[in-house]
Parts: sequence; C-alpha cells; structure tokens
Amino acid sequence: METIVQHALENNILQAVKNVEDQLDNTLQALDNLDPDDIENMRQRRLEQMKRAAAQKQEWSRRGHGEYNEISGERGFFKEMKGEERMVCHFFRENWPCKVMDKHLQLLAQQHLETKFVKINAEKSPYLVEKLKIWMLPTLALIRQEKTVDYVVGFDDMGGKDDFSTEMLADRLAAAGVLHVAESGYGRKTAAAPPRNLRRSEHSRRGDSDEDSDFD
Repeated sequence: METIVQHALENNILQAVKNVEDQLDNTLQALDNLDPDDIENMRQRRLEQMKRAAAQKQEWSRRGHGEYNEISGERGFFKEMKGEERMVCHFFRENWPCKVMDKHLQLLAQQHLETKFVKINAEKSPYLVEKLKIWMLPTLALIRQEKTVDYVVGFDDMGGKDDFSTEMLADRLAAAGVLHVAESGYGRKTAAAPPRNLRRSEHSRRGDSDEDSDFD
C-alpha cells in the first residue's frame, strides 16, 4: 500500500513540474515571437507605470503620508482629512493602551504611504468625540473618501490583549479598505475581525473590554 501511495505521489509531483515547465515554455515562446516594436512598447508602458507610481509617492509624501503626527482640534482633523482617499485617526489619551496603539501605527505609517495616519487627543476635541460617538480609548476612526466607514474600538478586534502583532492590526485595517496589506508583506490570515456595521449602537459593547470604557 505504501508503494502505491508513494508512486501516486511521485506522479503528482512529476505532473506539477511538467505543468510549470509547459507554462515557462509558453512564456518563452511568446517572448520569442515579440518583435522589437512590441518589446519597446512594453518597456514604455512599464516606464510610464513607474513614473506614475513615483509621482503618487511624492504627492503622498507632500500631504504628510509616511508620518504619524498629532493634529490639533476639530479644524485640524477636517483639514487633514480633506482630499484623502484613506486615513486612520487615532483618538487617544495619555495611557498605556493608547501608547501600545501608537507603536503599531507608527510602523504602519512608515510602511503604507497609501494611507495617512494621524492622532488626536480625545480630551481636547469634545466636538469630534461627540460627533463620532467615541466612548472608549483607544479608538481608531477609519476614513475613506472623507467619510468614516468603520472603527477599531479598544483591542477587542485583535484578541483583547495588548500583545497583538502589527500584522494583525494591518489585516484589520485592510478589511475596512483603508490599507493595502500587499504593500508591506502583511496579509496572512489572522484573528482580526471583519468591519463593523456602523449602525450598531455605540453603547452595545460597554463593559466588554479592559480599556478606558469610562471615557465620556
């Protein structure tokens, strides 16, 4: 029986190798059939793609992407959000859970130029806290096209502990569409929760976590 299974396994491996070789042969044959004009057109298209990508990165850098800065008050929040396709805003206070979140967001800001990362002191921004119905810290407001589409409240979505990985937070943000996990090599399956329904009551999770649930 072992000989039969081993033989079948070897056949499967050989077939897989043959399939790869066939695909490579087809690719090489297609390249052989290209004339100089085709090759030049491909090169020009690639150059244009690289130029557009470089210009986009320069624009992101000009707008503060790649950094993780604290902004001041409601006016600063709306100014930073204006014209942004993706933004993550950390509502914080000076405590340990918020410092843990800071550590991860600092790394993500440097690795994901496609998203703007900012932080704002919740205690100094009562209007925004009321408007966005923020009741626990830390809270991340996840923003797309200048609209808040989701929240990460406390650490519940990362397992409820403060030793979660940056990768887990990255996957959670990617699930909400505010971060591209492929940009930095993140993206393996984690325990990160899917995006919440924003119509859910802001009071429905009170008492479920050990973070600052008494923030009002």
